[in-house]
Amino acid sequence: MTTESQTAPVATPASDIVPAPAGVMTRGGMGTIIVAILILDQVTKLLVRTQITLNDSIEIVPGLLNLVHVRNTGAAFGFLNAVDLGYKQFLMTAIALVALLAIGLYAWRVESHERLARAGLALILGGAVGNLIDRASAGYVVDFVDAYWRSYHFWAFNVADAAITVGACLLILDMFVATNDVSPPV
Repeated sequence: MTTESQTAPVATPASDIVPAPAGVMTRGGMGTIIVAILILDQVTKLLVRTQITLNDSIEIVPGLLNLVHVRNTGAAFGFLNAVDLGYKQFLMTAIALVALLAIGLYAWRVESHERLARAGLALILGGAVGNLIDRASAGYVVDFVDAYWRSYHFWAFNVADAAITVGACLLILDMFVATNDVSPPV
């Protein structure tokens, strides 16, 4: 004879699972963004490596946008790209890994109601992981979007770089929005 308190727990049907409240971004939501950016980044880089010859260019929008295939062995915006250092691949990978870990720790501490911050951090993490994979495995990052106006070219970039930039903009926007949520000092 068993009593009610001794019975085995019953699995909760999927229909009884309560979704996260509106206005909240869960860690699962962040994970989805990270994985989506990572997949999109790696697939586009693979397509560029297999379909566009290194240093070649395909005009997409005349006078504005080309697809190119370039390799960035430096940091963001080609910084240190032309510098020839011993152990450069190791150094650039280590710096990227440390930055990724710091951002990941910060992201873990951001509250679920801070949607803009969480979305921004997820975009940054997805992009950072995508570029880190390239740096660790090949020693360079494939860049392929060449935006320009007349003779002025912006640095070539990729999906990961775009995600990092949009994520940083969301974090900045969150700082302005967050100040509106803070009560004035008493």
